[in-house]
Amino acid sequence: MVPHLITALTGPINELEQRVLDSMPAIERWFRLEWMEHTPPFYCSVDIRNAGFKLAPVDTNLYPGGWNNLTPEMLPLAVQSAMAAIEKICPEAKNLLVIPENNTHSTFYLSSLAQLQRIFHMAGLNVRIGSIDPDIKEPTSIKLPGGGAVLLEPVVRTKRRLGLKDFDPCTILLNNDLSSGIPGILEDIHEQYLLPPLHAGWSVRRKSNHFKSYEEVSKRFGKLLGIDPWLINPMFNMCGEVNFADSSGMECLTTNVDALLTKIRKKYKEYGINEKPFVVVKADNGTSGMGIMTVRDVKDLDQLSLKTRNKMDVNKDGQPIHQVIIQEGVLTNERVNDAVAEPVVYMMDRYVVGGFYRVHADRGVDENLNAPGSSFAPLAFAESTRLPQPGETPGASAPNRFYMYGVIGRLAMLAASYELEATDPDAETYD
Repeated sequence: MVPHLITALTGPINELEQRVLDSMPAIERWFRLEWMEHTPPFYCSVDIRNAGFKLAPVDTNLYPGGWNNLTPEMLPLAVQSAMAAIEKICPEAKNLLVIPENNTHSTFYLSSLAQLQRIFHMAGLNVRIGSIDPDIKEPTSIKLPGGGAVLLEPVVRTKRRLGLKDFDPCTILLNNDLSSGIPGILEDIHEQYLLPPLHAGWSVRRKSNHFKSYEEVSKRFGKLLGIDPWLINPMFNMCGEVNFADSSGMECLTTNVDALLTKIRKKYKEYGINEKPFVVVKADNGTSGMGIMTVRDVKDLDQLSLKTRNKMDVNKDGQPIHQVIIQEGVLTNERVNDAVAEPVVYMMDRYVVGGFYRVHADRGVDENLNAPGSSFAPLAFAESTRLPQPGETPGASAPNRFYMYGVIGRLAMLAASYELEATDPDAETYD
């Protein structure tokens, strides 16, 4: 299934697709060389927007939920990638402990956990789920809507190790984005592998660092392909001290929004794009589609409604938002059943393992789709991301379009590995 593109401008994206397919051997070699120098994040998911004239990642999540959206056809690829990832880190691994988000009331999230557990079980590991939520004091089984159940067990911390009452893992997989801070129970673990590292959590991580790394990656990739990096890179600015509750720091926001809208207008003019530019203001740390607003005109910032101010004031764990990233808005011109849609690409180790479309019938082409009311349409990513079909007309072949999405997803994953290296508190420094 290739969702149809609602845009007269299929030219540039088809041109980009052709360029990517023609350069496939060079692209794969380039990635191979990059992965010799850099370690990919253990797993991640990337939200991509296809405007018809531009294809760019707008968010990279290093603690992906939503594994339950991968179709059964995608599982073999996910299992193989899990094997490769574990083998690289701890070949003798036997036990894996998954640490989920504390808020486990969502059966959607619990279904994702169950799928993750299944993937690693099929990769040959004993997998248990250990909660660091203080409310989980004894093993708690929660039934899932589609049948089956998830068993959450309280984590036990000894002086040097983390585990469960009768379970000693060599590897601990975090599926908790640590947006409310790093809990003490996870600190100073030196005998076990903790994946991803603690500085990948939102208490340390910043979207502006990620997109700075992505900008560097896109320039180098653009040079390889002979394209303008803007076609795959959302421009951005940032503001360090904004308080939406009392309106302090709004001059910084206004100035930066205005400057970015001007830069986008210039690019649109250069490419003959007849669309209204917009920017997306997001919390610089945090996820879950919270703390996000679309700004189409700088004047809109003078009259923000109370509802918008409240929405922008705190992130998902009630942490106040003071730093924001102002990102070039990328329209989504893809539709599934006439509802706007964006592809989400899932990766493990350095492999694309699958993905799906996030679809929202009540949202516009320039709005955030990660919001209540969104639904998910499976993508036939499984074999197609690895098997592009040369000779097909650009835009006509699902495998080719998905291969291109996989390339953009892997560029964002590479940017995440640059970002984690740059922010590693234990990095060795060489003069």
